[in-house]
Amino acid sequence: MKNYCTIYSHELCFDNIIPEIQKVFPKSKVSTSKQDEQRVIQVAIKDGLFKPKKEFQISYRERSKPSYQISEIDSPLTQNLSGMSGFVSSLPAANEKIKGLLFQKIQTLNSEFPILSHGNLDDELRILTQNICQSCDGIVFTQPDTNISKSETQHFLDKDLNLILDTNGNSEIDNLDVKINAVYFDGEQKEPSEDQKKRKSKSEVFLKEHQIKINNNLPFTKSEKDISIRTPKEIAERVTLLATTNMVAFNNITGEQALEYLEKYNLLEKATPKEIDFLNNPTDETKSYETWKCECIWVLMWALEIVENLGFPDTLAALDKIPSEKYPIGKDIDPNLFINSIDSSRLKSEILDANDLYYRLDWASVDARVKGEEVHNMHPGVVYERHYALNWLIQYMDQDWDDISCDT
Repeated sequence: MKNYCTIYSHELCFDNIIPEIQKVFPKSKVSTSKQDEQRVIQVAIKDGLFKPKKEFQISYRERSKPSYQISEIDSPLTQNLSGMSGFVSSLPAANEKIKGLLFQKIQTLNSEFPILSHGNLDDELRILTQNICQSCDGIVFTQPDTNISKSETQHFLDKDLNLILDTNGNSEIDNLDVKINAVYFDGEQKEPSEDQKKRKSKSEVFLKEHQIKINNNLPFTKSEKDISIRTPKEIAERVTLLATTNMVAFNNITGEQALEYLEKYNLLEKATPKEIDFLNNPTDETKSYETWKCECIWVLMWALEIVENLGFPDTLAALDKIPSEKYPIGKDIDPNLFINSIDSSRLKSEILDANDLYYRLDWASVDARVKGEEVHNMHPGVVYERHYALNWLIQYMDQDWDDISCDT
């Protein structure tokens, strides 16, 4: 079967799909089944004994918790929508308003259903796609080679099958409705708090001063009252593990020595699965990757007020500037002395300010990479690793260290 298109809607509209199919294909045979988190609709069209077989399939899935925003990755669909948001953010746009509305609409989507077909059904599927989109306020993501295509690249269509945006930034509409179903809306939509507004404004002033591209459509980051920062002890333990694996990455000790060190001081259970894998088999490739964790160490030591300033992300972290007596590990030194000495960290507002800034810096970095442009005034690797550590600090989407996402 070939992929015809994928429809997205803010509504949970599985029950609407079969009636629409029956309108367009009144003599078809429709069956349904379940495959993991998907409900599959299979449609066979009888068109004469000796005519080629015609059939299509719609695989429907929805969010675990329907909502009007992507506040956590709680299902395969929200994972996909989060990636789609980053994809749209990175696209050029002749009409920034439409790009912003598309970004907002993606946040509200609750269901997804690709259409796969076999046989010459394009004319009927065009009617079906538009009817479903009209009935559930859907949008379409499609490729350039279908009879509903409006671009020579991948692109989004509105419920009337007009071009919203393609990967070259083209659009043919002036407005896009962004609706929120009241049944999924947990209370009145809140106006951004003063701390959110101030934080975003402060970040954008910084970006402007350093001539870094600003995306006005990027949303506000979370308010102080909605965030819990990792405890000082959690931060101290995490930076101790990072410092240990970093020693292996730079060939100061072996992976075996690091494992023995952590076991000796009862810290091995604090290591993540990926860290254990690395220490058991530290290849040249994984060592190179782990050296970047210097930036994460730098951020966490800043959060513990041991590093005074993060500095601008155009140069690598200088861990050698941290006094040895304030560093988590050392030869014949019990790292628990460091961990137990930590009883405070920076103010939540300071950490959130840094997180908001690096969120926007990371977007600018990704945008440049997608467009094949060179970033002259910051180091993309430094930005990403610092954003990673800051997302862990604010418990972004409740993700563990190995699974932190840096959505932009």
